Amino acid sequence: MTPETLIIGAGQAGLAMSQQLSKRGRPHLVLERGRIAERWRSERWDGLHFQTPNPLVMLPDFPLNHPNPAGFATRDEIVDYLAAYARFIEAPVREGVSVTSLRREGQGFAAETSEGPMRARNVVVATGPFQTATIPSLIPATAIPTQIHARDYKAPAGLPDGGVLVVGAGASGSQIAHELLKAGRRVFLSVSKHRRAPRTYRGHDHIWWWIETGMDKTPPERRPADRAPLVHTGAYGGGTIDFRDFARQGMVLLGHVTGFEDGAVTFADDLLANLAHGDAGYHAFMDLVDAHIARTGMDLPPDPAARALSPTPDWLADAPTRLDPRDAGITSVIWCTGYGTDFGWIDIPVFDDRGQPRHRQGITAVRGLYFLGLPFLAKMSSSFLFGVGEDAERLAAHIDGDAS
Repeated sequence: MTPETLIIGAGQAGLAMSQQLSKRGRPHLVLERGRIAERWRSERWDGLHFQTPNPLVMLPDFPLNHPNPAGFATRDEIVDYLAAYARFIEAPVREGVSVTSLRREGQGFAAETSEGPMRARNVVVATGPFQTATIPSLIPATAIPTQIHARDYKAPAGLPDGGVLVVGAGASGSQIAHELLKAGRRVFLSVSKHRRAPRTYRGHDHIWWWIETGMDKTPPERRPADRAPLVHTGAYGGGTIDFRDFARQGMVLLGHVTGFEDGAVTFADDLLANLAHGDAGYHAFMDLVDAHIARTGMDLPPDPAARALSPTPDWLADAPTRLDPRDAGITSVIWCTGYGTDFGWIDIPVFDDRGQPRHRQGITAVRGLYFLGLPFLAKMSSSFLFGVGEDAERLAAHIDGDAS
């Protein structure tokens, strides 16, 4: 089979692309290394809840039909939703097919796959932003033998008995640390610089406000300089994350990990500064919403309770900067330190010196080669489930116009 367009990846981006090409009658094939939504299936923990509220979970023409409109879907519910979407759009997906290389050939492309060579006029790389786990080489395995990335964590029972050091205070780190704390584990959380937002403000979820204010359409050239991760959660019914609340529940908060020295894990003396950075982003978000309400005349009551910060426990000022894992009883580390991309299998000169694709809203200078689902591909929500459809529509229109 020689499809006109080959889509690599059957997650949310690849499926949205398939739907848009089908609407235009363009023949295509989707290749997926595992199963549909494989990363959701095998690289997310059992108790994960999506951070987007159920009413805002939507791919083109297919909103999530969930019995709890005020809740947040579980990992398995998102897997089921993506699989149902693939059936709904009758996506031509071939599961269990890995693409090992891609090169230019004539006026099209040649892909080497686990099922042999394939050719296509166009290729859409929709492998997503979560490709390679990032684990800093800071703590030797001889000091703490069990060290895993968040993608390999499944549940508290899968870790050895003892305390757990969670490194990274983004959405994954905060939710995993909270889950471990509720499971009765002794939890040490290394809090790096972060941003946070109220789960709801003035009657609406903060993601609803992203859409209402147009923040979700922020283009790459206006991307904020602050790249600190956003802390938000859908676990336990959702709620605003404030690490000081975790501290009062018994979690040990620390600054960011700096290394290992003389038998101890070392931390920067920046815990309070990092908490203050999160607070600044928290207030900035509410200020933006307030300004939008004043400008548009929306009839929504003030929300002073959301602006009341939790008091900072005195002991956080004395957070240790050294911790002997044996004395602290720490037997495992979970690195919630993000992901990188890996496009080493693409032998086409469309990458910058950091290995990132050069493109304009997903369209590269190489005719027929496209990228989809990457952060800030065209806007803030390009890598979000509710935002990828618009990008897919634009790429499909380009493919359709190029073939006409």
